Amino acid sequence: MNPQLLRDLWSLVDRSQSSYLLTLDDNGLVHWLVEQFRLSQTINKVESDQLSLYIRSKVPLIRDLLIQSV
Repeated sequence: MNPQLLRDLWSLVDRSQSSYLLTLDDNGLVHWLVEQFRLSQTINKVESDQLSLYIRSKVPLIRDLLIQSV
């Protein structure tokens, strides 16, 4: 996955409403982040799938970051 996509993803996580994201289950969190990312950038199917897999592998870290920002 391209480094710019990774930077943009983590920026999206940082800007997002933590309290809302913490109410989502893991699948909902992954889906919401991928959809928000698609709304802000044009990505192809391969990038979308890679992004989804990457987010899924980082869910515990994302949740820890969200909890710290509440």
